Amino acid sequence: MKFSSMQELLVNELQSLMDAENQLTGALSKMQIAASSQDLKTTFKKHLSETQQHAKRLEILLEDLEAKTKAVSCKAMIGMIADVEGIIESESSAALKDAALISAAQKIEHYEIAGYGTAKAHAKLLELDEMANVLQEILKEEADVNKKLTKIAEGSIFASGINKQAAK
Repeated sequence: MKFSSMQELLVNELQSLMDAENQLTGALSKMQIAASSQDLKTTFKKHLSETQQHAKRLEILLEDLEAKTKAVSCKAMIGMIADVEGIIESESSAALKDAALISAAQKIEHYEIAGYGTAKAHAKLLELDEMANVLQEILKEEADVNKKLTKIAEGSIFASGINKQAAK
């Protein structure tokens, strides 16, 4: 793969992120069904809606750059979703499966946070301020999901989290 400009690199990043979001859309539906915790189910359901919006926003950003909206295959997401499918098919206890789903979901969120952060930095460098703002909004939504997953995993002073339940 060879890029001749920072804008070509940015387009490739946006196309890859779009593919990642499209792949994640299918996985989140399965994760929601597989989760036993109502909080986790709700989080996956809400994030599914956000993920669909992320893909639409990325398509608009690519159109603004007059680039193809055809997604570039995101091989990293293929691997992470394969891990999710293995967890879903496992015969673990409900709490252990939920803990594993949170772990896999957080790996995905961290990947997306890195991708959106990099794309935002490149958009700013190219003085594409509106694009950088949209990418920042998506980045914040991804970070918020990650925080929510941590809260579900660790619990609060009032309730034990999924990780503690899984450790019993």
